[in-house]
Amino acid sequence: MRNNVKFLRRSKEFDMTQDQLAEALDVSRSTIFHLENGRDVSGALMLRVAKFFNKDPREIFFDDNVG
Repeated sequence: MRNNVKFLRRSKEFDMTQDQLAEALDVSRSTIFHLENGRDVSGALMLRVAKFFNKDPREIFFDDNVG
């Protein structure tokens, strides 16, 4: 599933490593790696990511301009 997670994570506002985001979301770095590379993730994780970045999940995961 294409998404904007890597873009958001590396943006000036957040400027985080995968490790830092993983720690903030209480998941493994591997989970972040797979998420950023388009693997399917649970709805619960999508909601946690959206809440962390203060975005609607549709802006991150379902936008036509993603990827």
